[in-house]
Amino acid sequence: MKSILRIAGILLSSLAISQAATLKVTSFSTITTDLAKNIGGTNVDLIPIVKPGVDPHEFEPSPSDVKEVSESDLVLLTGKGIEGYLTKLQESAPKATFVDCGKAFPSLRMVDDGKEIEDPHWWHSIANVEKATEVIKNALIKADPDHAKEYETNAATYLGKLADLDTWAKEKIATLPRDRRKLVTSHDAFQYFARDFGFKIYSIEGVSTEDEPSSKKVADLIQTIKDQGVKAVFFENIENPKVIAAITRETGAKIGGELYADGLGDKEATTYIDMMKHNVTTIVESLQ
Repeated sequence: MKSILRIAGILLSSLAISQAATLKVTSFSTITTDLAKNIGGTNVDLIPIVKPGVDPHEFEPSPSDVKEVSESDLVLLTGKGIEGYLTKLQESAPKATFVDCGKAFPSLRMVDDGKEIEDPHWWHSIANVEKATEVIKNALIKADPDHAKEYETNAATYLGKLADLDTWAKEKIATLPRDRRKLVTSHDAFQYFARDFGFKIYSIEGVSTEDEPSSKKVADLIQTIKDQGVKAVFFENIENPKVIAAITRETGAKIGGELYADGLGDKEATTYIDMMKHNVTTIVESLQ
């Protein structure tokens, strides 16, 4: 009996050491959470702070979120201004390493409420996500060099999947004539997508879902839709589609379907690759 208890104690001790050695990573975007899951695998204790279906423009971390961050080795951010609470968060967690994925590539600029700002929705470019994958891989290796080979292998596998996704998306969008690549969305979140795939964007709101469109902007957009012969208008998974329904009544354009603009879904589009496939398929099939 004593020997059994001794063995059990050794096993429990080994398990405790293994768990303690796991890298704790918190993530403030469903996008970076998915990337870290693919790259980190079982070597990472991944804590998603911003959950699927939550609007990152309106999110504010709770005291329990701040506590998780203060106990983390790495904190993953998408950057480019979307985490408006970042300074306070960094002050509350001086020992954590903050990883800003958005710094890996240049920003598209846009005018919002009369001010020029960075467009934070960079994940709608597959090329940007490939670079973000490298950023997260390098951060994991630096924090946990003992598992560097696994992080390298996992990242390479995921980058292969992103390359396949890029090929698929280009082939799918190539079936849509360029004069039909006109995308009307709830808020201005698809500029990187538009740049990569040759679309023109018309948005009801500005860069943030908190922006409220003026009656003049809505009227101007209705006229543009009529003038441009736009076939469909799209709403987003975290938006109320009532305004879009009103616009479609005025213009004769149809409701094209639901897009995922600010992150992943909780029932479908639950991974980055699935989100991109959903968005591309919905856009192309509605504008044909």
